[in-house]
Amino acid sequence: QVQLVESGGGLVPAGGSLELSCVASGFTSSDYVIGWFRQAHEKEREFVAAVGTTPWNSDRTYYGNSVKGRFTVARDNAKNTVSLLMHFLKPEDTALYYCAAKSGRVLDSRAGSYEFWGQGTQVTVSA
Repeated sequence: QVQLVESGGGLVPAGGSLELSCVASGFTSSDYVIGWFRQAHEKEREFVAAVGTTPWNSDRTYYGNSVKGRFTVARDNAKNTVSLLMHFLKPEDTALYYCAAKSGRVLDSRAGSYEFWGQGTQVTVSA
């Protein structure tokens, strides 16, 4: 059974850091593009970051404009895990964060391209 489980969310003051993890089971996550998305209350789901597959483009990353330079996405293939390290957090980063997986090599920012989704982990940044 394909499953993605996010963890690491919590409450953090503005300017702080947080690291989210996405653990995959039932499939080899390095064979899939893994994306991170977020959805704030009463807002549309927003692309955050994506990382490429092994061996084609595992060193490739792609970030949404609002997080570029502050967030870093990385794989740990030995643990079948993808992390999202977030620095200089802002109150507007508050959202439910999801990881998702898609086949193919394209690092896509469109949520509809992703086939598998986790349940999300809440990140709250206080002012």
